Amino acid sequence: MASSDPYRVFNFLIEIEGLVIGGFSECSGLQVETELFEYREGGLNEYMHNFVGSTKYTPLVLKHGLTSNDGLWDWHQRIVSQGVNQGIKRLNGTIYLLDQQRNQAKVWNFKQAFPYKWTGPELRADSSEVAFESVELVHRGLNQVRV
Repeated sequence: MASSDPYRVFNFLIEIEGLVIGGFSECSGLQVETELFEYREGGLNEYMHNFVGSTKYTPLVLKHGLTSNDGLWDWHQRIVSQGVNQGIKRLNGTIYLLDQQRNQAKVWNFKQAFPYKWTGPELRADSSEVAFESVELVHRGLNQVRV
């Protein structure tokens, strides 16, 4: 059986339906956690029973260099002004991890996301670093697609 090298984390793309944003420099929050309930049965000391609870999805955090494109800001401001329960459409998206030849290696889809937090750049007169913005998205599910 041939072994394969691990994928590099810098080679990824993110698509969010209907939103032109540009490339992201960082994506975090790819996490799914299922609650675990433990039950100790009387008289049984060797182990505890484990039962599955609900599953929760960690918010996705997307960061990129600040440009003249205000897609993330505008999306968040529509939520602020109208509210997600007042007809703002939740959007679906896809995260692509690419291999060294830029082919899709891993693909994750997230469902019905909306931004609940936008963070602008830290502005400092003594720095020449790139200005970054980030947005945090809550969503209703994350699944991995077989490539």
